[in-house]
Amino acid sequence: MSELKEGQQAPAISAKDQDGNTVTLDQFKGKTVVLYFYPKDSTPGCTAEACDFRDNYQGLTAKGIVVLGVSVDDEKSHQKFITKYSLPFTLLADTDQKIVQDYGVWGEKNMYGKKYMGTHRTTFIINEEGNIAHIIKKVDTKNSTAQVLELLGK
Repeated sequence: MSELKEGQQAPAISAKDQDGNTVTLDQFKGKTVVLYFYPKDSTPGCTAEACDFRDNYQGLTAKGIVVLGVSVDDEKSHQKFITKYSLPFTLLADTDQKIVQDYGVWGEKNMYGKKYMGTHRTTFIINEEGNIAHIIKKVDTKNSTAQVLELLGK
């Protein structure tokens, strides 16, 4: 799939959340959605990013912003992650890698000289009409909320 661009319609999503409920992007029409992709539950960078969204969650929701996290981990892993860090937002289980493929964030990675396939940490800000307003490719895990709010001018 070609790389997504700002202004494009966001690809449709239908996935199970941590509780086994089906979540679709259409459910959030009329709201700004922060759709953030992260590599793996309970790893240092992913935990820092999730906790930054957690610590700023009330302020985000007060501005009408919905936070959705996506990784290829399963529902059980998401439940443990949410419980361990008291995360107040929804995590989507993309075990078949459909969403990461549709959003173009699945690809080759390199750690300590070892190449492997995985999720590239990326945040999409989707506007009220369901279009991609912003794409953050260089995510600052400890300040991800500030990055989002700066782009939204809020």
